[in-house]
Parts: sequence; structure tokens; C-alpha cells
Amino acid sequence: MNLIYIHGLDSDANSAKGLLLDKYCQHHHPDITVLRPDLNKSPAQVREKLLLLIDGLNNSKDEQTESSSTVLVGSSLGGYFSTLISNKMGCPALLLNPSTQPHITLQRFADESVLIDSGKAALSEDYVLHSTAGGWDITNADLQWFADHQISQVNYPNKIAVLLKQGDELLSSELSQDFYEGQGASVTVQAGGDHRFSDFGEQLPMVIEMLQNLVKT
Repeated sequence: MNLIYIHGLDSDANSAKGLLLDKYCQHHHPDITVLRPDLNKSPAQVREKLLLLIDGLNNSKDEQTESSSTVLVGSSLGGYFSTLISNKMGCPALLLNPSTQPHITLQRFADESVLIDSGKAALSEDYVLHSTAGGWDITNADLQWFADHQISQVNYPNKIAVLLKQGDELLSSELSQDFYEGQGASVTVQAGGDHRFSDFGEQLPMVIEMLQNLVKT
């Protein structure tokens, strides 16, 4: 099985959860190869990079390998991209506190920029609203891309599982729960916690079991 970990905003290929997942699989599930691409690019580039990566993995697999041998794990904004890619490719995906409306939640950077720079520059497409820790300069054009690529449905709900923390301080767990349950996906809501899923390491056995079950569907 190939597992692609899709990190969230202000993260990179060496995100804490991605590294934990990689090390856990190396020790306990050597049959699972974890890929951790750096996705600090524009959303259009992220989408293209993931599609090319999956195409490459699928084209290199043995004929006897199951077509669903590539799975996704996406955190926060990575959950949005995981849903987007799963909708197109049919890949199983596990979402961790996923962002469902980045065109709205990332608007906070635009609001901050308008306060700082009230001139016309703040309204231009290439105006940088926020620079992530990993080096992605978020622009007005990126917000428009997210608005143009809203997730209105889940095409393969039986291949989607969602893990939510009620204590998520950044995104609405209720909004995510309502959307994914309404689409027929499996949703697990855990009490407390935080957006970063600080106890992710303790949940890795369950995470792998969930992924293995998704592959079987």
C-alpha cells in the first residue's frame, strides 16, 4: 500500500503527524510506504502535483496489485485536497479535522491585509495575503481558486473516513460533521482535543485499521 500524507496550512513534508505516521509504518507495517510531499504551492499546483504522484504510483504497480492501493491521509487543508483528489481518482482517504470551506476560512488573511494595506494593491490577484511557514505565498488568486473549486459533494463516500475533534479551535467540527455525514461518509467525533490532533501518535493503530478497512471497500 502507498500512503500519501497531505499536510495542512503552515506545515510541510516534515510535519509532526506525517513523521509519526511514517515511523509507525516503518516499524509496524513495512508493507505500507508513506510518501510526504511538500505542498507549499498554489492550490492549482498542489492539485496537479498530487494527481501526477498518484498516476505515477498507479502506473508503476504490479498488475496483481489492487487499484485502490494508494490511500490518502489529509490534515486540515490537506483534508480538503484529499477530498478533491478522492472525488476525481477514487482513492480512499482519511481526513483529520478537514477544512471544508477554505475559500471562507482563509479569508481571514484577506481581512487582515485590507486593514494593513487599504490601497488598490491589496485587491490585486497577486497580492500576498500570508506567507506560510513552509514558503507558500497565499494570494487573492488562491482564494479565488478555492472559491471556484468548492467541495459540494463526496463522489465515493464509502471510501472516505473522517476523524474530528470537538475541541478544534480553528475549524468547526460541527460543520465538517454535518457535511460528510450528509454525504454518507463515515465520521468519528472525539471529545476534547485540538486542531493539531496532539494525541495522533496514540491513535496510530486505529488510524491504520481505518485505512485498511477503506482499502477493502
